[in-house]
Amino acid sequence: MKPIFFLTLASILGAQQLPLEPRHDAGQSITGVFEGWYKNPDGTFSLLFGYYNRNLKESLDIAIGPNNRIEPGGPDRGQPAHFVAGRMWGSFTVAVPADFGTGKLTWTIVANGKSTVIPASLKTDWEISPFLDATNNTPPWISFHDFDHDGPVAQGPRSVTASTEATTGAPFTLDVWAADDNVVSPGTRQPRSPVSVVWTKFRGPGAVTFSTARPEVHKFDGKMPPKATFAGKATTTVTFSEPGEYVLQVMATDASGEGGGGFQCCWTTAHLKVSVKGESATGR
Repeated sequence: MKPIFFLTLASILGAQQLPLEPRHDAGQSITGVFEGWYKNPDGTFSLLFGYYNRNLKESLDIAIGPNNRIEPGGPDRGQPAHFVAGRMWGSFTVAVPADFGTGKLTWTIVANGKSTVIPASLKTDWEISPFLDATNNTPPWISFHDFDHDGPVAQGPRSVTASTEATTGAPFTLDVWAADDNVVSPGTRQPRSPVSVVWTKFRGPGAVTFSTARPEVHKFDGKMPPKATFAGKATTTVTFSEPGEYVLQVMATDASGEGGGGFQCCWTTAHLKVSVKGESATGR
């Protein structure tokens, strides 16, 4: 009878890993996720955050303030104010000083009347390596211009930010260039393209509609970042429903996929600030 007992116990323990209830389309909570921390070249530290929106279909806008705050030093520490459905892997960082020591940050999110609070600290167990994994894979590069031009280029969670202007109701073209070293970890399936990109709304007062949030990255010949073996350009359009100040996020992932297969490497984020003006009386 003992073998049967152990099999039964294993089955029970396995079942405990399943969700306690099925996910819902809407009405559920959002939890901030502390992905880990890493040391910067100047001696400071960066705390990397993502989130988990438990809703299958409901995306939520939660203004920076009492219902979306990071403390101390907040409530605004650069976190999103728009939360797409599902899991969003580390999309922003909070820098803390070299003497942060045993300090702690907390991110509070109140969504659909449900409050969640997550802590973030420099505990040793949470140190990550987002710029190089065990197979010498590195994150993709992202730029808002081709790599032949000098200018900011993002790699890993050290995001770059650019600014532009648009008008409500009119599709606005978004171009992004991405490159990758095309290192594929053992056991990982080679994707159709070495790098893929996805656009999401990060902040803003109105609805944001992409013609496609996941535009294909088309290969192009030209200058590439060091160690890159592939470079391409992805183009989509975005339409804004209301005037105001927006932030869009673009994330590039390589063969390791979104979230790097859970190993916190290798993906890259960049942010585009868009100042959106209303249509004129002539419609132009």
